[in-house]
This record gives sequence, C-alpha cells and structure tokens, in this order.
Amino acid sequence: MKLKKNKNKLILILIIFFIIYSLAIFSFAAEEETIGEQLKQLKNILNSSSSYSAFQTTMLLKSAQDLLEAGILFKDTREIIENSVAKTIDAYSVKKVFDILLETENDSLPTEPLINKINEGLAKNVNKNTIISVISTKAENLKQANEILTEARQEGLEINGSEEIIEILADSLENDVPQEALSWLVKTGTKEGRSIEEITEINEELSYLSLMAYDSGLSTEKISLLFKKAIDSSSNIADICENIQKNLESEISTAKIESGGVKPSTTLGSGTSPTSLTGSETTSGGTPTEEAGEAPNETDIAPEPSTPPADETPSPPEN
Repeated sequence: MKLKKNKNKLILILIIFFIIYSLAIFSFAAEEETIGEQLKQLKNILNSSSSYSAFQTTMLLKSAQDLLEAGILFKDTREIIENSVAKTIDAYSVKKVFDILLETENDSLPTEPLINKINEGLAKNVNKNTIISVISTKAENLKQANEILTEARQEGLEINGSEEIIEILADSLENDVPQEALSWLVKTGTKEGRSIEEITEINEELSYLSLMAYDSGLSTEKISLLFKKAIDSSSNIADICENIQKNLESEISTAKIESGGVKPSTTLGSGTSPTSLTGSETTSGGTPTEEAGEAPNETDIAPEPSTPPADETPSPPEN
C-alpha cells in the first residue's frame, strides 16, 4: 500500500512538471511569435523605402530584434524606424543609434531620454551626425549619474526613485554641473532625509548657477573649483547655493575688471532662478537665459537648409 502511494505521488509530480514545462515552452513560443510579427511590420516599413539594400534591411532588422529582446518597446523601435525612413537617414547611422540605445538598456539605465532626443532631432531635420553625438553624450551622462548613485549606495545610503534621480543628475551634468558637486548633493541630501523633490529643486539651482558660470566664460575647471570652494565652506545645504552665487559674482567682477566688461546675461543681481523643466526662457538681468533643467544642445539648432530644386538654375544671358 505504501509503495502504491509513493508511485502515485511520483506520477503526480511528473504530471505537474510536464504541465509547467509545457506552459514555459508555450509562453516562449508565444513571445517569439510576437517578436516575429513585430519584425514583419518593421520589415514592411523598411521595404517601403528605396534607400536601403536587402543587406542593410537585414542588418537593421537584426538590430531591431536585439532592442526588442532587451526590453525596448516595439512602439519606440517602430517610431525611430518610421522617422528614419521618412527623413532618408542612411542605414548605418540608424544602426549606430540602435547600438547606443541597446548599450544603455543593457546597462539598466533609462532609455526614454535618448528616444525622445532621437525623435526630436529627426522631426527637426537635424543632421544625423549631430543626433548621434547628442545621444552619445546623453548616454555617457546617464552612466556618470548612475556612478554617483552607486558610490552613494556603497557608503550605505538607501536611495529610492533611482531612475528618476539618474535622469535629473544626467541633465545637470549636461548643464556642466561638476560631478563632485552632484555626488555631494546626493549623499548630503539623502543623509538629511530630503525628498526627491527637494533634491531636484536644489539640483535645478545648481544647474542654473552652472549655466551662469558657463555664460560668463568660465572654464570647466574654474567652475569645478568654484563649486568645490562653496561646498568646502559649509556643511549646510541651504548655504551652498548662496556661497556658489557669491563666488560666481566675485569671478564675474574680476572678469569685468580684466576684460572691461562682460555680457549682460551674466549679471546675477536681478536674476530669477528657473523652477520647472518646461523649456521656457528665464530672464536674468533683462536678458534671456536657458532653462536650467535642459541645457542648450546640438539638437536645438536650426534644421539643415533644403537643397534648391535642380531646375532653378539661372538662364543664360541673352545675346
């Protein structure tokens, strides 16, 4: 009787194992079928253009498959391909864009900022090399921002909302805020129990001041020393931005004496620090300055001029 029970139990275990195995195989096949259907749609889009050879189409489909399998959404992959076809971007430039996206996704970093920049650049007819340069820089800034968080965690700090903070820090790096200053902000702000909103607000102030320093003609090295001097002078976050502003005003005054004057936009007296990331202009001393949350970058340049039609050549002079 006991042997019979054990035999029945073994059969039951085998049946359960078979069911689990079958469901796993079915799920995998369904996923493969879904990606396969998605690739068919992408192939149709690529074939609608005469710009790509059969080899180039196969190359882009393989890159697109890598993106989909890594976790990039199909709608984002399709939109980039559609926009690239519409703007006749060559296949190798599209692949380079996909490679940057794939590397960023594989590093578990947010890809949405890159995707937005890609589609923004394509919509504005920005040169393909400029788009690649901008998203390469943004991807590198995301890596550096992640390093800042990793370093803080290694010191035992618990940080929530890491993806959001990574994007915020990456924007600040784009605005030339020194990496050391951002590392200090994350560590100090977390130790003091400040919320993401508070850290974001302080971060925007640092970005604004960094842009002002850049606008005044200060070098990257000078800006780093300016921030370091302010941070070393106080352990209180509330005093840091004020110290940076005072140091910056001193640097601008020195520059004014040495060069006989600086641009009006570097005057801090009546400046208003930006508080949002809407992209609207913020005035300082009566002169527009860039929004702190979004640094001026190469995708904001004017689109390339279109080539005049070939039939618009001047007529020969009359005899």
